[in-house]
Amino acid sequence: MLRCPGCSAEIDVDEDEVEEGEILSCPECECELEVSQTHPVVLTPISDDLDEEDEEEEEDIEEDEDELGDNGDLPDDDEDDDDEDDEEDKQPFPRER
Repeated sequence: MLRCPGCSAEIDVDEDEVEEGEILSCPECECELEVSQTHPVVLTPISDDLDEEDEEEEEDIEEDEDELGDNGDLPDDDEDDDDEDDEEDKQPFPRER
C-alpha cells in the first residue's frame, strides 16, 4: 500500500507492479504522482508549474486580443504612414542653375 505524499491518503496499488515513470492519481486530493523510484517505491507529486504557465499564456493571449481591432486585425498606426510622408516632403528638390 502506498501513501500520497501530499495528503497521506492510501493509494490502492501493488508496490511490486508499479514501474518507474508511471503516473498515479491520489483518490483523495486528486494530485498526480509520478513513480520516481521502484525499490522502495517513491512517489513524487507532478508539479503544477506547467498548468500555471498555460494559464499565463492564456492571459497573454487575452491581453493581445483586447488590443485587436473590431475585425480582429491590429489597429492601424497612421502615425507611421504620416512620418514617411513628412520625410518625403522635407527632402530638398534639386535646384535649377
